[in-house]
Amino acid sequence: MGKPLFHEILEKPATSCIIALCCAIWFYIQKKNIGYSHVGLSYETAIEGHHWRIITSALSHISVIHLVFNMSALWSLGVVERLGHMSMGMEFYLQYTLVLIVLSGALVLLSYHVLIQRFKLEYFRRVTAVGYSCVVFGWMTILSVKQPSSKLELFGFLSLPISFAPFESLIFTSIIVPQASFIGHLSGIIVGYAIAWGLIHGMTNYWAITMLGWIVFVFVFSLKRSGAYDFSFLEIESVTDLSLPSVRFLGSGNGRTLQMSTLPVGGSDLV
Repeated sequence: MGKPLFHEILEKPATSCIIALCCAIWFYIQKKNIGYSHVGLSYETAIEGHHWRIITSALSHISVIHLVFNMSALWSLGVVERLGHMSMGMEFYLQYTLVLIVLSGALVLLSYHVLIQRFKLEYFRRVTAVGYSCVVFGWMTILSVKQPSSKLELFGFLSLPISFAPFESLIFTSIIVPQASFIGHLSGIIVGYAIAWGLIHGMTNYWAITMLGWIVFVFVFSLKRSGAYDFSFLEIESVTDLSLPSVRFLGSGNGRTLQMSTLPVGGSDLV
């Protein structure tokens, strides 16, 4: 007989919080009738400055089947939090979850760029990616390298050998969720191998917190600049100046105002 759910949650606190967050976001999306175009990541929206979508696309799900598959797989992959004796554990899990979210999203956009610019496949200009699959496939891959004897449990009854899970799941997902992003899942697998093989390494709590700070800054800045959300306390002004770009807070009647100056280079403004 398995452990009580409460004990499982205590053993996998980070995984439990991420699952709760994704489920809460899915509930909000359903309640507000939000679609792919509002939260998803596409090449077209990225070049328009909607960089905040790298985060919202990863944490959002539109299809309940997609949500259940991802969260079921993530719950099983949460075993990483208990593998501190194998140089993993909860800190490793949180640090490289950030890396997987950002790098897999960036790799998806790079893939779209190559397909559009090199192979002239304009279809990928508007393809919208959404879901936590990139991160899930990344962790499948990391675990398949670091602990190949493990098994991936899906939906509570389906068990796959973790060593084959990334590519088995790639096929399985394509069958049960036809709209699933093959490029997105493959990007997660590639970044996962890069982490597992040590090509991406050296993350510490300091670098993780620094990275999180930059993610929050870029998220808020791009959200404001793209006009997707109006932060009344935040004002961005482009001012032609001979000095280097600067960021400063100025006191105002209602709080603080963020002003940025930009340096023109070759007829274009640095933003």
